[in-house]
Amino acid sequence: MKKGLLKGSNLYLIAVFSLLYAPIFYLIFYSFNAGGDMNGFSGFTWEHYLAVFEDKRLITIVLNTLLVAFLSALIATMIGTFGAMGIYYTKNRKTRNTLLSFNNILMVSPDVIIGASFLIFFTFLGLGLGFGSVLLSHIAFSIPIVVLMVLPKMQEMNDSMIMAARDLGANSLQVLSRIVLPSITPGILAGFFMAFTYSLDDFAVTFFVTGNGFSTLSVEIYSRARQGVSLEINALSALMFVFSLALVSGYYFIQQHNYSKKQKLRHKQHAEAVDMI
Repeated sequence: MKKGLLKGSNLYLIAVFSLLYAPIFYLIFYSFNAGGDMNGFSGFTWEHYLAVFEDKRLITIVLNTLLVAFLSALIATMIGTFGAMGIYYTKNRKTRNTLLSFNNILMVSPDVIIGASFLIFFTFLGLGLGFGSVLLSHIAFSIPIVVLMVLPKMQEMNDSMIMAARDLGANSLQVLSRIVLPSITPGILAGFFMAFTYSLDDFAVTFFVTGNGFSTLSVEIYSRARQGVSLEINALSALMFVFSLALVSGYYFIQQHNYSKKQKLRHKQHAEAVDMI
């Protein structure tokens, strides 16, 4: 019975991942096509990748996209981390649930609605559309993501450590830097990487708030795709897929490193306790 369920679950996972990854690998496969279209593979070539690196405008857009993603993720992580702390330490349960509800509304709201709202807001304030408007928008929709990543780590934290530190004379800054932040670091890292990837591939919100010659990769790919099929888009998409894969791998190794450090610390503490006995 168990073997049958295990086999069935494995087949289900294979089917799901095949459905998700088949279009991506199909796109990557034709990025090496010398024929110039996706009607048939006529030969192997690197020319489409060379065209990507020779396109100075496209390289500028890629750098702009990475800059917006990095800055928005960094700022959103700082704001979201302290926001999660504020929600966690709110004593009134009704108020805490209300704050969480407001945070979650932004997570489930359609991107089109968020993008249109930001466009109206920036227009009302008289702010020009460009790098600043895109950055502010990405920070805004990334903050709820960080809050949801950090809150579970706050709940897992041992509050007795904070009380012990207070009893030993630690001030608020010392408690924050030596106890709270180290305890929730995995959640902070998860929030940063999630915010970075969300910003990197966002289209709907960015499409509404970009302007003044500023563009991001998702908007540029959409604009070029409307003009017709170009294997340069395939090559660029393949490069971004490899970059995303490297990003996920880096996050995985960071998590494994943190887990190993925790395990070593637990073994050390256990050994010290045994020696004391």
